Amino acid sequence: MLRDNYNSWRCGSNDISLVRPRIMGVLNVTPDSFSDGGEHLDAEAAIAYGLSMLDDGADIIDVGGESTRPGHEPIDPEEELDRIAPVVEALCEHGAIVSVDTRHAQVAQTCLELGASIINDVSGFTEQDMVDVVAEWDCGVVVMHWNQKSGKNSRRSVRLDTSLPARRTMPSARRFTLPDEMPVMREVMGFLGDQARTLMRAGVSHDRICVDPGAGFQKGTDEDVIIQRNTRKLVSMGYHVMTAVSRKRFVGAVTGTCEPIERDAATMGMCLSAVECGARVLRVHDVKAAFRALTAYWAVSRADQRQGFVALGSNVGDRMGNLVEAARRIDKIPLTCVTNVSNAYETEPAYGIATPVANAVAEIRTELHPLVLLDYLLKIEDELGRTRSKETAGHGPRTLDCDLCWVQGERHAGARLTLPHPRMGEREFVLVPMEDLMPDPKRFFSHTGVVVRPVEERVGQVIADLGPVEWQ
Repeated sequence: MLRDNYNSWRCGSNDISLVRPRIMGVLNVTPDSFSDGGEHLDAEAAIAYGLSMLDDGADIIDVGGESTRPGHEPIDPEEELDRIAPVVEALCEHGAIVSVDTRHAQVAQTCLELGASIINDVSGFTEQDMVDVVAEWDCGVVVMHWNQKSGKNSRRSVRLDTSLPARRTMPSARRFTLPDEMPVMREVMGFLGDQARTLMRAGVSHDRICVDPGAGFQKGTDEDVIIQRNTRKLVSMGYHVMTAVSRKRFVGAVTGTCEPIERDAATMGMCLSAVECGARVLRVHDVKAAFRALTAYWAVSRADQRQGFVALGSNVGDRMGNLVEAARRIDKIPLTCVTNVSNAYETEPAYGIATPVANAVAEIRTELHPLVLLDYLLKIEDELGRTRSKETAGHGPRTLDCDLCWVQGERHAGARLTLPHPRMGEREFVLVPMEDLMPDPKRFFSHTGVVVRPVEERVGQVIADLGPVEWQ
């Protein structure tokens, strides 16, 4: 029976909650990837694309500089680093959780120093120097199975013997039968288990390990189908499980789609099946399509209510009336309710605002993805007459401001949304209202990575208590 309470995937300073599935966006900084080779070879183009994937719903960006498509030409670590180091560094500076797809210890070491949080090794940490690197860091790891049957790079040369014993049957009774799943799963699960234990003996904790059965890596279509059908068995091993079937040949083989880019819809069909069986990390090329499919699936298949806080502010017109109306409208957002609202407080203007602001904080429960919830909050601002000016960079006078500050179990980076809110810890006009909702906001948020500044260093100091926000 599948467990409902999934642990977090510990990846350096990031504890990635796997209560809901996470999307890992693929960023190939290569000229010869099977799917999108050359599109993002330029560093600036790659960085821009990585940031756009965050806005489209990616939780993790997986950066790779060496193609592993069939017939690929291996490259040396120096060339790989030339391709990906500027991209990894820039994405980390923007607050993204970055995974690095590499089999070279030198590349892994350098990228971890630049801020990467995950090392995704297609060779399954079969080289001791790769094990040594991740053992020294607190990063997350992805152990992938690669059935390397031949060649000079072969490390575990075990050919999957999936032949069936000969049987006597009448021609009219002949029917198709997939190869016996036992040797297939024995090989894949055996390898992944062996390598995970090797990592743990080296000092990598269990909660840092994610396993990937390696769809398409020197496996036939029949073998890949068998492995996907047995995702529950992979989950039963007790490690986090990644599904990385995006645009693979076997996806095309079972759906009749020849071009990799045409396989995205089929990819999501397989991903949702894997999620139903317990996989919690989806590595995909088309992040936007994956986000929409996964969000819709999750909304109707799981009751997944989270606590959150929305900061409300107004310094134009009927300020108290605007706060009241905002709380009422937030309470009407689908799969969302307001459970409490702080008193309103008049605060000193901050960030270039000219006049004092009425501020409050609404506590909510929501089952919506934060990016979806954000769209609803922006719509409420627009409906109540907020105008935005490029000259004020969003800090001008406003009838209403709805800032999504924090959502339980969620960390996100991107131009559209950053969670937790990057300035929450310096805002007295948020922290004081929070004291109406919980006894010790500083202690609460310190456990979520928010640095709460001393009172004298905060902006938007409270001038007066304006009383309760009568929204009910």
